[in-house]
Amino acid sequence: MLGADAMVRCLEEEGVKYVFGYPGVAICPFYNSILDSKIDTILVRTEQNAAHAASGLARVTGQVGVCAVTSGPGATNVITGIATAFADSIPLVCITGQVNSELLGSDVFQEADITGAVESFVKYSYLVRSADEIPRIFKEAFYIANSGRKGPVLIDVPIDVQNAAVGKFAYPEEVNMRTYKPTVKGHAVQIKKVVKELSRAKRPIICAGGGVLLSDAEQELRAFAQKHKVPVVSTMMGIGVMPTKHPMYYGMVGNNGHPYANRAMNESDLLIMVGARVADRAVSQPDLITENKILVHIDVDPAEIGKNVGPTIPLVGDAKHIIADFLEEDFTCEHEEWIQVLNGYRETMGRVRKPEPDYVDPAEFIRMLSEAMEDDAVYVADVGQNQIWSCNYHIVKDGRFLTTGGMGTMGYSIPAAMGAKLADRNRQVIAVCGDGSFQMSMMELATMRQFAIPVKIIVLKNNYLGMVREYQHYTYKDNYSVVDLSGSPDLEKLSSAYDMKFMRLHTMERAEEVISEFLTHDESVLLECLIDPMDLVK
Repeated sequence: MLGADAMVRCLEEEGVKYVFGYPGVAICPFYNSILDSKIDTILVRTEQNAAHAASGLARVTGQVGVCAVTSGPGATNVITGIATAFADSIPLVCITGQVNSELLGSDVFQEADITGAVESFVKYSYLVRSADEIPRIFKEAFYIANSGRKGPVLIDVPIDVQNAAVGKFAYPEEVNMRTYKPTVKGHAVQIKKVVKELSRAKRPIICAGGGVLLSDAEQELRAFAQKHKVPVVSTMMGIGVMPTKHPMYYGMVGNNGHPYANRAMNESDLLIMVGARVADRAVSQPDLITENKILVHIDVDPAEIGKNVGPTIPLVGDAKHIIADFLEEDFTCEHEEWIQVLNGYRETMGRVRKPEPDYVDPAEFIRMLSEAMEDDAVYVADVGQNQIWSCNYHIVKDGRFLTTGGMGTMGYSIPAAMGAKLADRNRQVIAVCGDGSFQMSMMELATMRQFAIPVKIIVLKNNYLGMVREYQHYTYKDNYSVVDLSGSPDLEKLSSAYDMKFMRLHTMERAEEVISEFLTHDESVLLECLIDPMDLVK
């Protein structure tokens, strides 16, 4: 058995079904060995999309996504995808080929210090020095990626190590790393303190982040909120912790969130932040969430607690375990008046839009699309105005809402949707992007075609980098700079080039009919919606 064979065997031991990547000489031994495996390889058209696709798969399955690329530019190209996964706490194992071990540091062809380059945005990285280390390293990498605060792990494997003989292959049954012991169970004393404050509170609220979804704690959170009538708001990454129309859910908070959700959080007397980083996009003024209230911060990563705001009660642990412990506690809390106040805010503080009738209204279109989608569908939003419209108007039922909130990486939606579709081919998967973000990953239409991945794509086209144009509208008084997307391709012709069905919607007049036809087809469909270039995210 060679090192490359051992790498593939390790992936088989971990139950990996797909590897997304792009080969080159330095990773060829691995891709040669994987031919003898039942693992499917998906050739993306640019390396960062390998990580995005692996991310989409990981977020739907809860398992580690895997990508593998070559050395040098292959490795540096995947960095953006790794950084995106790190910011969003998505479990990935990213394998990179590397030049011969004895040539490291001599600046040979396609050499790049990838372990050094990604140091600030991986949970851990390995440079494999011996083929005999491969089983241990892979076992550790998968464990690190998918435990504690989840995230990407990089394994850099020189080509000579891939070609070296392995003495005896033995895949470890367990991992025991002295320096890595993530806390899962919450401290009993701290849990009692939270319960005591809940029983006293008159205006409690839970702000749920992406950590709730990553720990698979949605059902526990919903049961707790329902049992004790505790209102819930979410960060952008937490969208989907509650069905949008659940009576205890009051929407997304933050700069682009619902006004009534922000007001609810600010007026609470007990705020429980769970699985959220308290970052600037969700909480622009941290002092406001500690003023005149008890702040409880629950997170599996102790480094996040107290980083941006000091909690009254810190509680380290996995959200699923902690909320399950809350459910076992016997206590009562009464705040019906608070619920009535919040319901009043929700009814009176909704956004008021005045859309231009000659174009598609993205807000109403997304709402109509959501209502027509299957209950367990996966909706993948890109970055830009399309993301904010999606966050505020998409209706989550029993499905998933995926986007990148931490890094805000344009071009994420199409490759992530491919990964999500491969995770479960029976689920409806829709990618929504702007014409700017679409052009950052439109090369993946070839991947969709080659591997028969029927993702449905919606392009909200306004011929601008809309979010930046909107910022320049407010900040520079319509002095626009480098945001005009003139020269973009004809999407009808582009769709034809990839043998993909194309549809176009000019106004809301035929929206219901077009949405129905768009969703009816089993194959990939590209739907272009013409948006008012001057529309704003509200």
